[in-house]
Amino acid sequence: MLSASVDIRVRYKETDQMGVVYHANYFTWFEIARIELLDQMGCPYLDLEKKGYLLPVLTCSASFQSPAFFDDRLQVKVEIAKIPLVRIQASYEVRRGSELLVTGQTEHAFVSRAGRVVRPPENFLNLAKKSFED
Repeated sequence: MLSASVDIRVRYKETDQMGVVYHANYFTWFEIARIELLDQMGCPYLDLEKKGYLLPVLTCSASFQSPAFFDDRLQVKVEIAKIPLVRIQASYEVRRGSELLVTGQTEHAFVSRAGRVVRPPENFLNLAKKSFED
């Protein structure tokens, strides 16, 4: 399994008129965690782009159990449970301390700059397989 987590401090601008985090911000935080995961794997997203690979979002969802508020300290965890061959399926949890606030999922595909679905680069697959072995 691949996993990473990032700490988020909720900014005032991320809240709505009701004083809670606006729902779309969670997807931004999911992305922050995904980028961290790729960095920790040794395969930064910027390097993938330089080699002509893109990872667009195919599907995304979130389930909200409890709200987050301005100045909350949150942890966003991402997990990839199986080795990605063409698609990456990622799961997320957002917590305030031990309290689970949000769960989510995203699915991505490796595509070329021309928009064609492609296999991931060999380097990415090797790093992913190594991470699953560890």
